Amino acid sequence: MYDGKVKLTKRQIKEDKFTTFVLSSKQQLQDNWQFLAIGAVIVILLIVAVVYYFDSKANAVNEAALDYAKAVGEYRSDNKLVASNMLQQIITDNKNNQITEKSTFMLGSINFDMRNFTEAIRYWEQYAAQYKTNNLSVSAAYAGIAASHENQGQYVQGAEFYQKAIEAYPDGPLEGDYYVGSMRNYLLAGNKENAKEQLDILSKKFEDTDLYVRAARYYGEKLQAIK
Repeated sequence: MYDGKVKLTKRQIKEDKFTTFVLSSKQQLQDNWQFLAIGAVIVILLIVAVVYYFDSKANAVNEAALDYAKAVGEYRSDNKLVASNMLQQIITDNKNNQITEKSTFMLGSINFDMRNFTEAIRYWEQYAAQYKTNNLSVSAAYAGIAASHENQGQYVQGAEFYQKAIEAYPDGPLEGDYYVGSMRNYLLAGNKENAKEQLDILSKKFEDTDLYVRAARYYGEKLQAIK
């Protein structure tokens, strides 16, 4: 007998929890977030890719997971070089595929944080090439590559990889941020036509949001500056 309740699969429950987690994290950061600052999206990526997926997917009862936890602890204690060396050893040992995957992504984040953008790009490219089944993290890796290029003034490449981030996870929880990143880089590269296309997409998908309002304001200000 139908009781009016909709049963969710484990996958649906997990995705719903993840979406709630991301939106909650973004709201908490919003007041202190420099909205169109170069590479700001990495703050959210680190929370999403490390904290959530470590808690939800990693098997803590094994040596590799404990080594990974120690490396993350060193990173959070601002011992970035120590954390980097530990994660590189985890990848070399390759005792657990999931932990090797997470370590590869984390090395991109740590190198980005140390402004070692070439290495950040290398690790995130390696991640995107090897771990294609995790659309969320692959999308985040592409966004990290985009932010790395943007920080080096390579705006054409920045726009390209923000587009790849969008394509890797259409309608994902950070899609709007990636459209903004793409628009910003097109503008900084002097490509007003492509920047306007991104703004138009934002208008359709996020019309009544603060994200679109601020993106439109930034677009107008930058357009005046490059005329």
